Amino acid sequence: MVLDCPDRPGIVHAVSGFLLERGGNILESQQFGDTDTGRFFMRIDFVTEGTVPVERLRSEFLEVAAQFGMRFVLWDSKAPYRTLIMVSKHLHCLNDLLFRHSTGALQIDIPVVVSNHPDAEAMVRSYGLDFAHVPVTPDTKPAAEAELLRLVKEHDVDLVVLARYMQVLSDDLCRELSGKAINIHHSFLPSFKGAKPYHQAYDRGVKLVGATAHYVTADLDEGPIIEQDVIRVDHNHTQDQLVAAGRDVEAQVLSRAVRWHSESRVLLNGHRTVVFR
Repeated sequence: MVLDCPDRPGIVHAVSGFLLERGGNILESQQFGDTDTGRFFMRIDFVTEGTVPVERLRSEFLEVAAQFGMRFVLWDSKAPYRTLIMVSKHLHCLNDLLFRHSTGALQIDIPVVVSNHPDAEAMVRSYGLDFAHVPVTPDTKPAAEAELLRLVKEHDVDLVVLARYMQVLSDDLCRELSGKAINIHHSFLPSFKGAKPYHQAYDRGVKLVGATAHYVTADLDEGPIIEQDVIRVDHNHTQDQLVAAGRDVEAQVLSRAVRWHSESRVLLNGHRTVVFR
C-alpha cells in the first residue's frame, strides 16, 4: 500500500491498526513528511493471514482514507505492472529492460513494444514478445498517437516507458499518460541539447556524463525526476567510448526507475517525487 495525505497526528496508528485488525503483518514500512508542502507519504509492504482479497482490503480501507483525506493505491505485491515500451533506433535501453524482464529482475509484463522504426523488431521477437511498428511523420502523428492509446487500452497498460523514443509527445498525450509514463534523458553538466549530445560533450571535454529518468509531462524533459546518475570520464576517452559510457548510465538509470515504479516505490509530490528505495 502506498498513500499520501495532509500531514497530521494519527496517520501511522490508523493505517497499522487497520492492518492489525485484519491479521496483517508489516514487513517493510517507509514514511516521509514534507514540511514544505505539509503532506505525508507512506509505503507499507505487508502480508495477511490466510487469503484476504485485495478488492476487499481496498473497499474496507476507504473509510480510513476518507477520514484523513488520503490518496492510496493497494496492489497485490506479486501482480506485475503491464508495461508498454517505446523505442526508436537506439536500442541499448530496450535491450537492458528486455534482458532484466527475461530474468525476472523487473516486476513487469510487456504485452508489446512499439517503435516508429523497424530496427528493434528482431531483438523484441527474440525475447518472444510482440512488436508494433507505428511510423510517425508530421502528417501522421495524430493517427500514430491514437494508435498508441488504442494499444494502451487494449493491453490494459499500467506504465509506458520511453526507452530512447525520439518523438516529442503531444500535450494531450502527455496529459493522458500523466504519472504513468517514464522517459530517459541524457543529462550533462553543462547540458547539451539537440542532435548528438555525446559528441557535443566530447568536443567540450566534459568530466561527467549522466542520465535522468523522469515522468513525462508537456514541458519537454522537465517532468518530476525519479532517478539520476553520473559517471566520470576524462581526456583518455574517445568519442565512441564517451557514447558507450553514456549509454551504460542511461540503461542503468532507466531500469532502476522502472523497477521502483513497478514496486510502487515512487510517489508524486507536485513537481518532485518521493522515492522509497
